[in-house]
Amino acid sequence: MRSTRARVGGFHEAATSPRYILARVSNVVEHTEEIDGRAVFWRSAPPSGDAPVLYLHGVPTSSDDWLGFLERTGGLAPDLPGFGRSGKPGYLYYTIDEYARFIERFLDHVEVERVKLVVHDWGAVGLAFAQAHPERVERLVITNAVPFLRGYRWHRTARIWRTPLLGELAMGSTTRWVLKQSTREANAKPGPMPDEWIDSVIAHFDEGTRRAILRLYRSAPSDVLAKAGERLPTLSMPALVVWGAKDPYIPARFGEEYAKALPDAALLVLPDAGHWWWLDRPDAIERVVEFLAAR
Repeated sequence: MRSTRARVGGFHEAATSPRYILARVSNVVEHTEEIDGRAVFWRSAPPSGDAPVLYLHGVPTSSDDWLGFLERTGGLAPDLPGFGRSGKPGYLYYTIDEYARFIERFLDHVEVERVKLVVHDWGAVGLAFAQAHPERVERLVITNAVPFLRGYRWHRTARIWRTPLLGELAMGSTTRWVLKQSTREANAKPGPMPDEWIDSVIAHFDEGTRRAILRLYRSAPSDVLAKAGERLPTLSMPALVVWGAKDPYIPARFGEEYAKALPDAALLVLPDAGHWWWLDRPDAIERVVEFLAAR
């Protein structure tokens, strides 16, 4: 079954706070199609070049993260399996390798050979795809991504999710209020995450997403993360690492480590931004846009 609809007019986020991204989304189209028997939801906007940007979100969000970016650059932004509006089948293990295969199948389905890749948080699974198919990645942006590097230890919430029974209890008790309180530290500025962000997460935080999160985190101890990034030094495409330094989940030193691991990488540290840095520093989106547009 195929469903495609345009989201016309409206704004992604309110203009009442400088933390919010003002983004008119009249050129963003929403799609739902079957890939390998599973529903996949994605957003697209007309790209500015031959290689569209592929945006990959993390946990616990969806392609909602990228509306402000899509408006500026065009490209593709799927809801990864287990998240948002995409299918959440119980037979998947939600591992790095499974997600890398999904990215390959998704790009084949939409008949896109080469992309400019932007990864955030667990969108880092795109790095597994990039290492397997470097010829298909023209440019690379890594931003506050799960470290496929040596020396990372999971943050407090992830350790809870990785613990059997405790993780299930935590997932079962995650209400809107709990999510709002538990993510207060994710902002650089005092206060919880924006209400629209909270609403977006809670709208799709069903049993399938909770299962996907638990399986994903439990499939990735530190040694698995390090192994997943062993071929990063072979990625010779131009790269930009953008890091919100006040990220409570992934220390800024891992942004530096990513930049060191890649042969042709620039590093942009945002000292006044958190994990979802574009909410604190929407002006910095333009730096990413400029990098993606460069030849």
